[in-house]
Amino acid sequence: MGNKAATAIQGWGTSTLSRQAGPTIAGLARDAVVAAVADAGLDIKAVDGLVLCQSDTLTAPELNIAFRHALDFDTLGLLVIDEGKGTSMLQTLQHAAMAIGAGQAETVVCVFSDTPIRNDISAGESFARPSNIMNLPGWERGYGSFGAMAAYALAASAYKAKYGLGDDAFGGYAVACRNWARLNPAAFMQTELTIDDYLAARFIVEPLRLLDCALPVNGAVAFVVTAADRTCESAHSPAYLHGFGQGHGRQSALTALVTGEDTAAGYATGQALAMAKLDHRDVDICQLYDAFSFSGLFALEDFGFCERGGAPGFVAAGETALGGTLPVNTGGGQLSGFYLQGATPLLESVIQASGTGDARQVEKHDVVFVSNSGGCLEYHATALLSPYRVLS
Repeated sequence: MGNKAATAIQGWGTSTLSRQAGPTIAGLARDAVVAAVADAGLDIKAVDGLVLCQSDTLTAPELNIAFRHALDFDTLGLLVIDEGKGTSMLQTLQHAAMAIGAGQAETVVCVFSDTPIRNDISAGESFARPSNIMNLPGWERGYGSFGAMAAYALAASAYKAKYGLGDDAFGGYAVACRNWARLNPAAFMQTELTIDDYLAARFIVEPLRLLDCALPVNGAVAFVVTAADRTCESAHSPAYLHGFGQGHGRQSALTALVTGEDTAAGYATGQALAMAKLDHRDVDICQLYDAFSFSGLFALEDFGFCERGGAPGFVAAGETALGGTLPVNTGGGQLSGFYLQGATPLLESVIQASGTGDARQVEKHDVVFVSNSGGCLEYHATALLSPYRVLS
């Protein structure tokens, strides 16, 4: 017998997703939890564990443990907040699985909620804070390096220079994501995108253009995790959790490109694959954290699915498209789908693993790899999902 999953995602749900200011973070989270529990065919009182995922854009925790009073839960055996930058969502999933395995809870809800767009602030302003990439107090602010955009632009420049890439280096990835988004009714960007359209877009921080950047939305996503042998009255199959990994190292994307050393992405991937008793060749679909087109391309290489410098050519050859050898970000990703940090790739992973992707459903979806990343790719979390409890 092959690897046998101990836990599964039985239900999932979202709040309303919007590019307009509106409900609070807690209000959106409540809607997503209600939707996820109903999707699993359970009563809210069956929930005995709650893991809250904080957005790293917040200066104060707006989704705190008092949120448990917003719903009619009975006594909870698990109540915790996870905050690991962009890796937080997969950390909540791992936390839930470990709690279930330890007998601490039986039905755990993991929820992420964020409102980067507010009446007094735009999405861009929400993310325009100095990012600590040099580990020197005040360095970023002093040199005008604000937000993840500036840090990733430096890394993207180093990537282009190292591999001798042209101005369209990241464009193929943006176009591929848009093509997937056009098959996803929930995606926010569905108009056709060509390389010429991409090259005509303005620079935000060179070499990254507007179309290289994620599309933040206000909203929440929740997942119901139980033991794998639990029977729920949901209308779809579960997504079984076969492997997890985390890797948090000293090398960012920029320092890795300059020094030739690796980030901790390989460590996180190795953990997940070893736990699932699989290797890279077993993966059918990748759902990657791609806040920028560069980070999606770099992730393909960093997680071991492409040779170094080979991801742009791999994408340009159609390998990540529908019918390709490795479909990637099948809902449009964070560039053309929507950006809710690590919840975006996880949501599309469970949709594909459960076979509920409709027009964008990949025929072979036995093993789905999902990643979360944070900082400037110093922090990594991974998971492997499948429609099958037992993998031979």
